[in-house]
Amino acid sequence: MRNLFYIVILFVVFCNNAFAQDENFYYENAIYKENIKTVQAYRSGFELSNPIMGLDEDMTLVFKFDDLSEGVKDYYYTVIHCDADWNESFITQDEYLEGFAENPVDDYAMSFNTTFSYLNYRIELPNDQLQFKLSGNYVLVVYENQDKENIILSKRFHIYENAVNIEGTVRRATVDAFKGTNHEVDFKIYHPNLQILNPREEVKVVIMQNNRWDNAIRDLKPLYIRDGVLDYDYNRENVFEAGNEFRYFDNRTNRMNGENVIATDFFRPYFHKTLKPDEVRANKRFFSYQEMNGMFVIESQDQEVRDFDTECDYTFVHFTLPLEAPLLGGSVNVFGGLSYWNANESNEMTYNFDRGEYELTLLLKQGYYNYIYVYVPKGSKEADHTNIEGSFWETNNDYQIFVYYRDLAGRYDRLVGFRQLNSVINRY
Repeated sequence: MRNLFYIVILFVVFCNNAFAQDENFYYENAIYKENIKTVQAYRSGFELSNPIMGLDEDMTLVFKFDDLSEGVKDYYYTVIHCDADWNESFITQDEYLEGFAENPVDDYAMSFNTTFSYLNYRIELPNDQLQFKLSGNYVLVVYENQDKENIILSKRFHIYENAVNIEGTVRRATVDAFKGTNHEVDFKIYHPNLQILNPREEVKVVIMQNNRWDNAIRDLKPLYIRDGVLDYDYNRENVFEAGNEFRYFDNRTNRMNGENVIATDFFRPYFHKTLKPDEVRANKRFFSYQEMNGMFVIESQDQEVRDFDTECDYTFVHFTLPLEAPLLGGSVNVFGGLSYWNANESNEMTYNFDRGEYELTLLLKQGYYNYIYVYVPKGSKEADHTNIEGSFWETNNDYQIFVYYRDLAGRYDRLVGFRQLNSVINRY
């Protein structure tokens, strides 16, 4: 009886710890301090790339952010390994990191000749103090004064192995009730050098559209299993609403109005940019043009600006979306890389009843930006990008496919393959 009592106690403790992990150790792309702006993560040398690299690749990932508060801060960073669903893995840091798990953010520079004073901080991984030993999902966590409870930001990135090959296409959905609004992502996983005994249990696939996590397709099981090949040729389970091309504006100079900017004003001591009023595109015809699938780049068109990181200024950017009446039951948000693919209070628009329009002002660094308007039903974690923008199968989208593997004795999710497909380049 005593042994049974101890077994019950251990079971309760284990369950409590498991639930605590689900509740407390789920990592997102998030900013926790209002003074932190323009968080970027990309492969060194290519600002529009995804923050992903091979485990043995001779490459670094660059992380940047600005602090608009006064004075140099005592910032530190650490790196956390996560499972395929971004919960912290049940392995210790010394198992997946080589070197020091906690390091100061000592690469920073002060802004120059800008109306907003800020410090630009930079981290490159891996570096002399920290290297990666395992593949998988990772999160960079930056905190202040060596206090891990005082987090200022968290940023996701990936380290992958070339253990499998992924081949796929994007097509107009095979089964499409709305006749041309959806994309279907079909692909095969080739694993001749990776022994997988139970693919439906050991392999986990995540498909993302334009780096969004909120509408990602997860837990997709292979439809067909052949010798060394897993086939995901579905016609319903792998379908995304295609949406529309991203809107854009050019905020690279304060000396003139860039594309889709109708006014540049200086209200001492700061600059303001007013974008042209947007319109609902859901009931309009599709129009194709070049854009960056929701990304942004920090740049300046002014010849005297040499260092974009420290000499690009911040401006207040004003968005307006005229509507005869507010959309009930949810919020309208400005969405994209400029909101870190989140839809929350920081990018939620306010309806102006006198003007009959949604309005929002964001403080953004000079650069070239993509964005769309999304509707977020109350209580939903997924942003609807078709209600206002419409959806057309001709839309140019990027789709990221992540393949995770954990055998029955495994303690963490390996990221054994990655592939990005484009709905135009890889169109079937």
